[in-house]
Amino acid sequence: MDRRSFVAAASALLTAPSLRAQPATLTRAIPRTGERLPAVGMGTWLTFDVGEAPAERAQRRRVLEEFFAAGGGMIDSSPMYGRAEKVVGDLLQQVPHAGKLFSATKVWTAFDRVGRAQMNDSLKLWGLARFDLQQIHNLLNWRGHVKSLREWKGEGRVRYIGVTTSHGRAHDELEAILRREPFDFVQFTYSLADRSVEQRLLPLAAERGIAVIANRPFDGGALLDRLQHRKLPPWAREIDCANWAQLCLKWIVAHPAVTCAIPATTNPAHMAENMGALRGRQPDAGMRRRMLEYVERA
Repeated sequence: MDRRSFVAAASALLTAPSLRAQPATLTRAIPRTGERLPAVGMGTWLTFDVGEAPAERAQRRRVLEEFFAAGGGMIDSSPMYGRAEKVVGDLLQQVPHAGKLFSATKVWTAFDRVGRAQMNDSLKLWGLARFDLQQIHNLLNWRGHVKSLREWKGEGRVRYIGVTTSHGRAHDELEAILRREPFDFVQFTYSLADRSVEQRLLPLAAERGIAVIANRPFDGGALLDRLQHRKLPPWAREIDCANWAQLCLKWIVAHPAVTCAIPATTNPAHMAENMGALRGRQPDAGMRRRMLEYVERA
């Protein structure tokens, strides 16, 4: 092959779709360590609580495949989510994810001793030697479980520890806990439909160097249901939003205190839409205000 032919062939190869440079994945730093985490993860509440039916398992596998292929990292679950941990663990054995998974689960029981057994069971269900993040679910017996989490972190069985709530009525208690305990992560509800954490909890997390996971980013689906009959505003193109899911997620993760949002879905196409929020231009403070005002009028 002569030089001209070689250059032409090499050029064609480098511009083939599979080899073109992919857009950068949006990541956020975990404040305690500086480790980078993709800013959109995946929740499993309700969506992965399924049995052994082949069709149900195959659909969740496609969701996982789409998630990892698009640059996803954090998968969040809990013993409270029924069979979700087992389903996640089974499917992780089938879906390539080397070096991508950031495993996050919770302890959810009123009893200290049961909590330790539950955490061991979760490791077995996921098929892991350690978790990246272990959290205390909805503050339940947090004083007892925080001792176990500290021990596990010291033993290297978990890398980060956290606490969660999805109830606004627990915000006062959560604020007091975050001021007292050096948690690495906190998880609470934050979305265009629920901004109750903006005044105190988000600033406190930033002040204390605590990573923030935003749950219920679509308000349990109600927010997207409300918006789906409206067209995206033309200016959504300025931040590379192709659908409402991306607009809602980009608004959340553009907050400087937010580390990761965790939408949940059973639909691979919806997963692809969600993960699109990791690509393209992100909103600045002015654009976030514009997004909020538009959605509030919808």
